[in-house]
Amino acid sequence: MPVTSEVDRPESEAGGSSLPINELFASLQGEGRLVGVPSTFVRTSGCNLRCWFCDSYHTSWEPTHAWMAVDEIVEEVRTRDPNHVVLTGGEPTIHGESFELLRRLGDDHHLTVETNGTVVPPEGTPIDLVSVSPKLASSTPTPERIPEAAVDARGDDAEPASDWADRHEANRIDIDALATLVERYESQLKFVATGRDDMAEITELVDRVRDAASVDLPNDEVLLMPEGRTREQLAGTRETVAELAVEYGFRYTPRIHVDIWNDAPET
Repeated sequence: MPVTSEVDRPESEAGGSSLPINELFASLQGEGRLVGVPSTFVRTSGCNLRCWFCDSYHTSWEPTHAWMAVDEIVEEVRTRDPNHVVLTGGEPTIHGESFELLRRLGDDHHLTVETNGTVVPPEGTPIDLVSVSPKLASSTPTPERIPEAAVDARGDDAEPASDWADRHEANRIDIDALATLVERYESQLKFVATGRDDMAEITELVDRVRDAASVDLPNDEVLLMPEGRTREQLAGTRETVAELAVEYGFRYTPRIHVDIWNDAPET
């Protein structure tokens, strides 16, 4: 079940041993190389970017969460069956306590971290798969382009999209961070693609990471994923993106959680 404001904010939050948690649930991994694997998801709130098509706007544009102590999160994870744990967001790496959580879980779980690739975890942080989703220029927000649900939820004091456009564009790509992640961890670069217009930027980014990294980045570690938060939206991009994956020799990844559960929470 989602963690809501009914969960008390622990006193330890002030000391930094807690995380803002938006959801904590068991489901199937919907994307990437481990698609279909039973997984426990720990979704933190807060993000350093603002993609206009964000499918978890409730962790970025309109962040909602309850503070949970790391000890409590560990216990909640251990009450669930899946051995595979996905730390996701938002952007989980902006919270230093995320790395404490990974260290606590590392001995007993297979750990995937889903990240935008702008922050490098401290050396030695246990991560079995880093799933990096670099943000393309097509992700940059405008006042007219933010998640529809976020538009409905925004109050008068909400930060306007125009304030985020320059920050997002300036910070969405960090080649040194991407190269370090590829060097340190088993990795996948997962690009949300809307169509052919994205491919020149994707191939350029892949080439830049390959030039900067000291290890190989094979094509089967580069994934194309269709943009879409609902079944209907996916239906409009899925075939095109699959054909582009075949053409460019990259891997295609579905979004099975959307296919199965549409845009329901805890999926």
